[in-house]
Amino acid sequence: MFRLPIEVFAARAPAVAVTRGRVQAADAAAEALGVLPGQKLSSALGLAPQLAACERDLLRESAALARLACWAGRFSPQVCLAPPDELLIDIGGSLRLFGGLAPLLQQAAAGVAAEAYSVSLGLASTPLAAQWFARAGVAPELTQRPADEQTQLAELPVAVLGLDERSARRLAVLGIERVGTLQALPAASLARRFGPALPMQLAQARGELPDLRRCFDFPECFSEYLELPARVEQAPMLLFGARRLLQALAGWLNARGAGLQQCVLELEHEDKDDSRLVLGFAAPTRDGERLVRVLRERLDRLELVAPVVGLRLVAERIEAMPGESVPMFGEAGTQGIAPVIERLRARLGREAVHGIATVAGHRPECSTVALDWPQETASSEAPLRPLWLLREPRPLQEQAGRPHHDGPLQLLTRPERIESGWWDTGEGLGDIRRDYHVARSVRGEWLWIYRDASGWWLQGLFA
Repeated sequence: MFRLPIEVFAARAPAVAVTRGRVQAADAAAEALGVLPGQKLSSALGLAPQLAACERDLLRESAALARLACWAGRFSPQVCLAPPDELLIDIGGSLRLFGGLAPLLQQAAAGVAAEAYSVSLGLASTPLAAQWFARAGVAPELTQRPADEQTQLAELPVAVLGLDERSARRLAVLGIERVGTLQALPAASLARRFGPALPMQLAQARGELPDLRRCFDFPECFSEYLELPARVEQAPMLLFGARRLLQALAGWLNARGAGLQQCVLELEHEDKDDSRLVLGFAAPTRDGERLVRVLRERLDRLELVAPVVGLRLVAERIEAMPGESVPMFGEAGTQGIAPVIERLRARLGREAVHGIATVAGHRPECSTVALDWPQETASSEAPLRPLWLLREPRPLQEQAGRPHHDGPLQLLTRPERIESGWWDTGEGLGDIRRDYHVARSVRGEWLWIYRDASGWWLQGLFA
């Protein structure tokens, strides 16, 4: 269970959220100075003159909570919202996937901290008890037994119940300060004094009654907008805000069991039309850090046409992506060459890095075509060919009837005659008559050479 009291875009502390002149939420730095929720803003400023106060925006908070629910999809598809500032995640079925409770909690806390949210974690066997622990700031215990959880629950202050002001005053008059004291009272008496909801809550927190909640509905299409707190004039500075959107996208993809090869980051400019930044990936992915790496490479080389005031991330096309099997003997997994391809494309451009496939054509210069990465080609029995040809064949010296390349070349194959292209009378290669050999140089290189009417030529090199 996460409790997210306040949203901050930068490390600008101490900070508070204010509604109608009163503090609604405060970050850790503000609380350390004595600023607490419920105080008048004037009193808070008296305690901390450097306090940064922002008016609370409930619509923005609601959007942020939904975005965090998408992010939480990486841990479990069972996510529930508890507005205005709480998020519940059922992690019971995810423990083995993350290697146990400790690594999962560590990743969750680190992920929320990276998004610049202040957070309080709560862990319990029931949703309501987890909420109360988070509100009280009780740190999760990894080896807690059910009996210890009930004892800890009884020690919580009644403030964690979130009762209305009138009920809270009546409890104070009765001298009831702890949840355990409430639990010891007859349910009928509590229902008569405070309504039937209170004894029901106590029973749900103990696990005696079911706590039925509606799970968060992950949207069918991903399109998330983030308003920036200030205009941004340098592209690399967009990474912080865009990272939130990318991590939410990664969680959404995990929850849907899908991946993508392309997404679009739309930049909302000040006084200009929006611009689009297309992020492409060599293979379907839902790895948040991989998404961020590619964006970082693009932003480092991007010149903004105008200051940016907002970001929108759109995933238009996704595809089913089965999960990876857990290694049986602890061997490290691999993502192959795809991340390398993505970073090279981000730096050099999409057209600079591509795959290659064969096409029908005898002439070597006309027998391959550049394809997008990745591509699949049918395997077939074909003569030995190098994967890389020189831009132009390079002439070789000939001594005593043998071709030389830093020394005499050893011919490893019999001549292969290629004679084709008589119909190509335009600007193409034209008619050729060549005898090809695979040769080995004195340095052990394997070369692809040919001989025509004008002499010996080097055309390709084997890896």
